[in-house]
Amino acid sequence: MKMVVDSKALSKVKTSLDLSPLWKKEDWWTIWIGTAIIFAAVLKLTSAIPALGTWHLNPLEALSGANYLHLLLLGGSMALITFLAVTIMEGNALKYLLGFPFIFSLALLSFVLGNQVILSRYQLDNVIWALVLGLVISNTAGRPLWLSQSTRTELFIKTGLVLLGTEILFSRIMVLGTYGLGVAWLVTPVVFTAMYFLGTKMLRTSSKSLVATISAATSVCGVSAAIAAGSATRARKEEISYAISLSLIFTILMMLALPYLIRAAGINEVVGGALIGGTVDSTGAVVVAGSMLGETAMEVAAVIKMIQNMLIGVVAFVLSLVWVTRVEKTSSGQRASVLEIWERFPKFILGFVLASALFSFVLTPALGSAEVGEILKVTRGFRSWFFCLAFVSIGLETNFSRLLELGKGGKPIFFYLTGQSLNVALTLLAALFFFGGKYFPPPF
Repeated sequence: MKMVVDSKALSKVKTSLDLSPLWKKEDWWTIWIGTAIIFAAVLKLTSAIPALGTWHLNPLEALSGANYLHLLLLGGSMALITFLAVTIMEGNALKYLLGFPFIFSLALLSFVLGNQVILSRYQLDNVIWALVLGLVISNTAGRPLWLSQSTRTELFIKTGLVLLGTEILFSRIMVLGTYGLGVAWLVTPVVFTAMYFLGTKMLRTSSKSLVATISAATSVCGVSAAIAAGSATRARKEEISYAISLSLIFTILMMLALPYLIRAAGINEVVGGALIGGTVDSTGAVVVAGSMLGETAMEVAAVIKMIQNMLIGVVAFVLSLVWVTRVEKTSSGQRASVLEIWERFPKFILGFVLASALFSFVLTPALGSAEVGEILKVTRGFRSWFFCLAFVSIGLETNFSRLLELGKGGKPIFFYLTGQSLNVALTLLAALFFFGGKYFPPPF
């Protein structure tokens, strides 16, 4: 008996079984790079990341404690592994390799500037300097053409986010239990929903992707959430850069002002830490702002921000779902398939979650906290460098004239300020409810 094969059906099966995205898509490569770094740290193939020293008047003092050979090896290894990724994805990465030493040099300079004793007290750390250096070049001489293939913002920052997962352990979350969950997970979806409604319905912003990206940056955790939301909604690079720039500017302002306002209002340290953790966007800025109130505030703020960071995946998934099924429908009017939703979902989030699970449930019980702490020094070091490379790239890709055109009329700035004001108000109420000691026993 002869079997008739439906060529169209066979084609669909082949398409559904296509595994090429595993080595052709940037999101998957961020997982592979992050995994390689994690295993290199676990197997002691890499036991330390060169650290720069502090300095007062002479910036060369920052390099005096670092081994130059180790810095070269660090730059070479990061260039090699990312070059391999770009080559396999695109076939020709020589232009990428040509510009990488310059990007890495700017990142190194950013670390030096960030280690200046006085400036570092005001959280003018390497990430801020990386952005500033890139912006100066982009908005004066302009980004050189030979750097166009080397500014891989998403590759760098998503790899850093995968590595960030190693630092967010479930055991830390359990310390504060439902208290921290109440602040981080109850307020965030309310703020995001309210901001999205404000931006699309009341302000009638034409780009829903921009609204979603700024909403995620404000309500979740700044840059990381902006990248995730931008990926899920396929926002333009200019829109993601704009959301990131807004977030960074106001993160610095809030980091410096919020601790003083908390003290002036007579809010206790624990509640103040909860407020900082739920409203200041950057994890690094949260730690610094919390430490300005005290050690207890810093611990509360850091844990709440970590809990909030875990909503990155939820936000990305929900936005992927909404964008495919509601915002963008197929030409025939039919709703997109579940497979297409999966196609849109930012895969680096999987690496983030799996890294957290690996360190929480496998490595910590097997090796102990001390040994895992040594491993985290390596992954944290690489994460810092990838973030720094990402912010250099963001600066080089950001042109203020384009940003001013995008924010014409001041709507995005008004939108951000309104959303952040709502975020502060609701988070303060939640912090007082869960940490104020009136309704629940104080956690400390």
